[in-house]
Amino acid sequence: MKLTEIPGVGPKTEALFMKLGINDCESLTRYYPLHYDIYNEPVPVGDALTGSKITVKGTVKGGINVFPAGNKKIVSCEISDGSGSLRLVWYNALFIRSVIKKGCTYYFRGIVSVRRGAKVMDHPEIFQIDQYEKNQGALIPIYGLTKGLSNNTVTKAVRAAFKLCGTSDEYLPEQIVRHYALMDEKEASEKIHFPADRDDLFRAGKRIAFDEFFFFILALRMLKSEEKDVPSDFPMKVCWETEDLIDALPYRLTGAQERVFREIEADLTSGKIMSRLIQGDVGSGKTVLAFLALVMAAHNGYQGALMVPTEVLARQHYEKFVSLTESIQELAVRPVLLTGSLKAAERRKALGEIRTGEANVVIGTHALIQDAVGYHDLALVITDEQHRFGVYQRRALTEKGRTPHMLVMSATPIPRTLGVIYYGDLDISLVDERPAARLPIKNCVVDESWRANAMRFLEKELLAGHQVYVVCPMIEENEEIHAENVIDRTKELKKIFPDFSVAMLHGRMKPEEKNRIMTSFAAGEIRILVSTTVIEVGVDVPNATVMMIENAERFGLATLHQLRGRVGRGDAQSYCIFMAGQMTEEIGERLLVLNRSNDGFRIAEKDFELRGPGDLLGIRQSGEAYFKAADPVRDRDMLKAAGELAAVIMQDDPMLTGEEYAVLREKIRKYISDSQGQVIL
Repeated sequence: MKLTEIPGVGPKTEALFMKLGINDCESLTRYYPLHYDIYNEPVPVGDALTGSKITVKGTVKGGINVFPAGNKKIVSCEISDGSGSLRLVWYNALFIRSVIKKGCTYYFRGIVSVRRGAKVMDHPEIFQIDQYEKNQGALIPIYGLTKGLSNNTVTKAVRAAFKLCGTSDEYLPEQIVRHYALMDEKEASEKIHFPADRDDLFRAGKRIAFDEFFFFILALRMLKSEEKDVPSDFPMKVCWETEDLIDALPYRLTGAQERVFREIEADLTSGKIMSRLIQGDVGSGKTVLAFLALVMAAHNGYQGALMVPTEVLARQHYEKFVSLTESIQELAVRPVLLTGSLKAAERRKALGEIRTGEANVVIGTHALIQDAVGYHDLALVITDEQHRFGVYQRRALTEKGRTPHMLVMSATPIPRTLGVIYYGDLDISLVDERPAARLPIKNCVVDESWRANAMRFLEKELLAGHQVYVVCPMIEENEEIHAENVIDRTKELKKIFPDFSVAMLHGRMKPEEKNRIMTSFAAGEIRILVSTTVIEVGVDVPNATVMMIENAERFGLATLHQLRGRVGRGDAQSYCIFMAGQMTEEIGERLLVLNRSNDGFRIAEKDFELRGPGDLLGIRQSGEAYFKAADPVRDRDMLKAAGELAAVIMQDDPMLTGEEYAVLREKIRKYISDSQGQVIL
């Protein structure tokens, strides 16, 4: 059903929804809230604490004042309730003069700060007495927005969408729903948007998480069911050339790298198709293992391909591979780079070398799976940061000839017990040591009061010739969510550091623009890069020594750890500044975990302990994770349950031909169809 069939949604509003990836009523009902607001009991004005969102009930004293401040008009007034007074401020909101009146009492809701010794609440929401008291205690959904689209508009549209298109039929047998204590699917799909209380939200969240995991795992296992223990068409033998490359490395392999390479070597010589996942923390040295596997395939007379998410990363891997191998004459490797930005002549040459087998190592991006690419004898496929690729994208690469060996690499810290379920039938190898030569990153957790010091520290590093990352949770300003955003932060940093080049990077940019920015940063032409978490999958920039993360409290610890791993890749000491927009005891305890450990797997476990399985009120981690509501660490009980059920069904009826699976059969068919080209692994 089209969005324009929803009352109040015309073509202009529909276009705004489409910017968020919402194309119809069904996708709107699956556009889950980022977090939930709670209309708490108001606090006395005199007891108003700074740094957190609160509600006060106060009477407007004096007049409503308007005065200019640069290109803005500031509207302000003072309220009191007998326990104290509070100044309220709005920016460019002249309509406030017609909303509130002197001598009248209202509820005001916002974040309190202290300026010039007085408490101030910036841009508070205003509620009539009966309006607020009616909503008190309710959980209000807060959605991700784009400019021109308000949270109220989205909320109304979601309510209307449920009335128009309804909810889908339950696909699980009643005994399964009871066994796992799941909320009914229809009820959960609405309650995740409009919970009556925390218990409602917790139960709806559990059901949504279960469904997301279940369809993911079942689809994955159905797609892989024919691939397990399949004899390989590419028999290989151990070759000495890989040992020559190990000896020529400018460092010694860690014990973990040595162990995992022997596991890869055993797979490739086993006579069966390899399907292996390498999990290793940021900077643990997974890429060199991929290079060794590519050399082994080449010296057995075959081709190997390494596919990565970005052109910048592909070029960097290609240059590293060439640098490592060109000094060893005995290595019969002939690498080629294939990306979408190659010039026509370069592309024709690369395609020709791949087709004839002249190139036996191919490194590139999604360009590797385009129809125009024909391989001579592709025996090994490696995907880097595999959670950024869809199952179909990887399968398209494996279907370029006979079924090749598959090696996938991920820096996502998921405990092994979860990984066994999450990654289906892949064998899992852990690279759980860091190279000894790397200096540990120095961390600090600070709040806004330390910002001036942070700017001086950034200047010191910039003057020393280094580069800086600044990460923000938002792309642009959002009236509903108070957090730093990339666009405004970039403007501010250009003013603070006029002598250094500053650029921004975010997910709405065109791929060519993102590649251009990352290439310039990697080359040292850009000194300060302001970005969202899209730089999680980035490139090695050894000269980048500072990672400053704004509103660090809004990210999961695992994401913060991944971001921290973007620095510390060179010889110089590197630093990570976790800048909390608001600092409570709980936030401080959570962020200090990153000071105490550099082990991503331990951090992921600690994140789970601190957040707990029922904590659904915090903003989800930013980035491009496939699951819209589920979190593999937070919801690991549901992940385990979904894995168990998928295994039972695959054992009972792998093709879902039984009548009891009729609804599920249709749903999984649609899920697999909708997932083509998307990230589902």
